[in-house]
Amino acid sequence: MSKAPIESVIESVQACAYTIPTDAPEADGTLAWDSTTMVLVQVRSGPAVGTGWTYGPVACADVVTGMLAGVVCGREALDVGGAFTAMVRAVRNAGRQGVAGYAISAVDVALWDLKARLLGLPLHRLLGAVRETVPVYGSGGFTTYDAHRLRDQLTRWTAGQHIPRVKIKIGESWGTDLKRDLDRMRQAREAIGGDAELFVDANGGYGRKQAIRLIAAARDLDVAWLEEPVSSDDLDGLREIRDAVLPDVTAGEYGHDLYYFRRMCEADAVDCLQADVSRCGGITEWLRVAAIAASHGLEISGHCGPHLHAHVGAATPNLRHLEWFHDHVRIETMFFDGTLDPTGGGVRPAPDTPGHGLTLRTPDTERFRIR
Repeated sequence: MSKAPIESVIESVQACAYTIPTDAPEADGTLAWDSTTMVLVQVRSGPAVGTGWTYGPVACADVVTGMLAGVVCGREALDVGGAFTAMVRAVRNAGRQGVAGYAISAVDVALWDLKARLLGLPLHRLLGAVRETVPVYGSGGFTTYDAHRLRDQLTRWTAGQHIPRVKIKIGESWGTDLKRDLDRMRQAREAIGGDAELFVDANGGYGRKQAIRLIAAARDLDVAWLEEPVSSDDLDGLREIRDAVLPDVTAGEYGHDLYYFRRMCEADAVDCLQADVSRCGGITEWLRVAAIAASHGLEISGHCGPHLHAHVGAATPNLRHLEWFHDHVRIETMFFDGTLDPTGGGVRPAPDTPGHGLTLRTPDTERFRIR
């Protein structure tokens, strides 16, 4: 195993943005899109390069190069915590929420990847692995899908890859088409059979009572997971719904700091806390968020970006699962060598590859680059 150099200073921080068209029109309950933008960050120390990324606006790249690179370059590459603190302080007047938080997250992941590569360790070993296999659930089922495409996707996960839990989008057009929501939930249950778990995600599209009525009408479908039935900012509403329905109620994907997640846990708003490494502050903040969840007796689930979460998920004792999200799986498979296989319902980070184990396919990705 290689040893870390005596001095391993961060020499450069670079950011590039890429826009990748979807393979079909996509929408959830409250938004429609036809492309996804990835902002990819690389940090360098000598010959070693660490890579991180986020899914957000092109402006994230400007924050990385304009506000963060200057406070990260010149620091000891192994001192990730110090770099994280410096980045948070640097964006004080810009506000950590949103674009700045996404940018910090991408740099933080790149710094952890760099540290693991300098030490010659797989990232999950550096973080302290508690499991070899990380559970995943198939996620897609967009409201733009017809019955045939929906069945095709769900059965590819359940019958093809033996993933025992899948999620579809509901709350179509801000909750104005409950009949179609119920029809699609029934189509999904029929496609996956009685043994697989059915998850649904409304992306905040319903009112409180509306969400409760929907789940009551779907009681025979054995829905196990109800994500963002109302806005994730409506903590009282989430708690009201949680008290009234059988599925686990969850939210948290837009969380940006510890105080956000603490408020959600203290409000008894969720049965399982969600967090997103690409938004919350990277791996550094994810570990602290997971500890907050654990202190409230809650598990945590990784939102989207499965290869961002795989290694830290393997090192999180109270992890429930990761989201094997159609868009991001497709993009990460296009962009990187070394991506993971979810067959059997879980992914196993490579036990002998330094860092997060992914290598950027530079020639293949340039056609998507926008700056």
